[in-house]
Amino acid sequence: MRPRERRDSGQSDLFRARLDQIVDGEHALAKLARTIDWSFLEERFGAVYDDDPGRPPLATRLMAGLSILKHMHDLSDEVLCERWVENPYYQLFCGEEFFRHRLVFDRSSLTRWRQRMGEDRLAALVQESLSAAVRLGAAKPATSGR
Repeated sequence: MRPRERRDSGQSDLFRARLDQIVDGEHALAKLARTIDWSFLEERFGAVYDDDPGRPPLATRLMAGLSILKHMHDLSDEVLCERWVENPYYQLFCGEEFFRHRLVFDRSSLTRWRQRMGEDRLAALVQESLSAAVRLGAAKPATSGR
C-alpha cells in the first residue's frame, strides 16, 4: 500500500495558526521546502510499497524530509525527533500544516523506512536535496578539475 500523501488543505482552523503563516518564509528551510520536487520523491519512493495488509505507511514527504534534516544537521534519530517536536521549521519542511506538540510517528519508523528505501533511493533523495539547494543558491555545484 502506497502512503497517503498529505496535501495542503488550504483550510484554516479557528484555534490554530497554519505554520506557513507563523514562520519566516525567507528562512532557509522554508525556501528549501518550496524548492524540493516532493512529487518526484513521492513517485520514486512510492514504488517500494506493496498492497499487503497492515498499518498504512507514513507520508513520503514526512519521511524524506526527516531524512534530509538528519543528513543536513548530522543528527541521531533521537535528537532529530526531539528537534522535530520543538521546531516549526522542521515540521513545515516535512509537510505539516499545523504545529504538532507530539510526534506523529514512532522513532523506529525512521530505521524501517531507511531499510525499505535502500541505498539507491536514499542516494536519489540526497541528489534531489542537493539539486534543490543548488537551484536555491544555497550550494554551488562541484566543478571538475581542481
